[in-house]
Amino acid sequence: MSRRSTVWDCCTGNGQAATSLARHFDRVIATDASAEQIAHAVPASGVEYRVAAAEQSGLPDTSVQLVTVAQALHWLSFDAFYAEVRRVVAPSGVVAVWSYGFCHAGDDIEEWFREFEEGQMGPYWNPERRWVAERYRTVPFPFPEVEAPAFVLHKEWTLTQLGGYLRSWSAVGKYVRKHGNDPVAPFLERLASRWKPAEARRDVRWPLALRVGRVE
Repeated sequence: MSRRSTVWDCCTGNGQAATSLARHFDRVIATDASAEQIAHAVPASGVEYRVAAAEQSGLPDTSVQLVTVAQALHWLSFDAFYAEVRRVVAPSGVVAVWSYGFCHAGDDIEEWFREFEEGQMGPYWNPERRWVAERYRTVPFPFPEVEAPAFVLHKEWTLTQLGGYLRSWSAVGKYVRKHGNDPVAPFLERLASRWKPAEARRDVRWPLALRVGRVE
């Protein structure tokens, strides 16, 4: 796919994926249903932001060569979104969707992490979370698939930074609203017994679940 291709970055959020795509493609159209998200998106050369639902993008027919969806496919109406993809993608275009699920920060705390994420927080995840937990392998994807390489998202975080990420989870928010207390604080105290010193940076990683298809 040439650099001159037009990319539709669907459900762009704050535009992180769109700005990365702009390094490789001349034109990126980044849409999100949330006007607030678009208002806070990072400006970048080659990126055009629009407020639009994924199922009704407003893009012309056969106008893009690549559609990308990062960490959002499981929230969409599959049939309506895929119909929109078929409408806007040019012949032999591509759709690429990905998500990141379980967080890993070291073998010494792996079991504790799974207990917290799947055990204690398990009942508070939205039902759509199962698509992510199953690494998108069971999500409906009606396109001839293209083999894709494996990718891993990496961050070098302190224990405090990890805590900020955990508190961003929707499951943690639901837990707090129901119980009135923060489940992250005692979990971080437990991790601190092995994460020494607390200000030390660890490699925190998320294996990406990636599916790529040819739109025919």
